[in-house]
Amino acid sequence: MHPRSGDVLHVTRAASVQFLRPITFRVIRVIDWPTYEGWLWLDGYELNAAGDAVSRRSIFVQQAGLQQLQAAPVPRQRTVRPGRPVVRTPIRVG
Repeated sequence: MHPRSGDVLHVTRAASVQFLRPITFRVIRVIDWPTYEGWLWLDGYELNAAGDAVSRRSIFVQQAGLQQLQAAPVPRQRTVRPGRPVVRTPIRVG
């Protein structure tokens, strides 16, 4: 799975040895820095048990070790509504 903005991930030792204590992480963006094959940089927020952001972090992880807890919401289709015609009338000045 390739993470995208808005995904909530469970990051464990399977993703990187730095995560002895697993964290819940909400992705802001995948950073486009050169890395080793199968590794990536993620920018986002570490979440507490209530789902609130507690700290902003950039983490270096193996893509194969990430577990998705919640997918990002699907963007809504934008509804295009026809605009109301503008009625212009002359006004008196003075």
